[in-house]
Amino acid sequence: MHNSLDTEAFIRLLSEHERGLYLYVMTMTPQPSDADDILQEAKVVMWRHFAEFKQGTNFGAWARKVAFFQVLAYRKRKQRDRLCFSDQFVELVAEEMNEQEDHLESRYQTLASCVAKLDPEHRRIVSMRYEAEESVDSIAEAVGRTSGAVYRVLSRIRRSLHACVSAQIENKIVDGGIA
Repeated sequence: MHNSLDTEAFIRLLSEHERGLYLYVMTMTPQPSDADDILQEAKVVMWRHFAEFKQGTNFGAWARKVAFFQVLAYRKRKQRDRLCFSDQFVELVAEEMNEQEDHLESRYQTLASCVAKLDPEHRRIVSMRYEAEESVDSIAEAVGRTSGAVYRVLSRIRRSLHACVSAQIENKIVDGGIA
């Protein structure tokens, strides 16, 4: 039986990794609806076995392993379908996604570091546009600017973030660590 702290920790960790898990499963299944079903089954298994997860370790890796086994179980059920990837192919894709996850996480952390360097008003605009997914018109109204001005600010912010991320990645490569 899970307590409320377990429930909160599980929901928080799953929320952080849900999109990546979906993309991971999508790389190994032919249909998005199948990926939805597999991911739903994986979430149930993760919840049932969450007590076995060691807090402080890599939840994403643990969740991908659970999802991988759900993909294999799904494949066994669907072997009669015409389009079916070999187990070796699925394993290779899973390995590649695991390797890419670290790379993507590094890039995400680099981007977060660059966003943190923006002035507060620009961070607010970025948050409104990309986290809250607000329209440019609603952002313009909230910040007291025209829509055109918000488009221009977002364009400058994107260029600035691109330059910052590129510079930090270049520094990591020069310093001997591949980003």
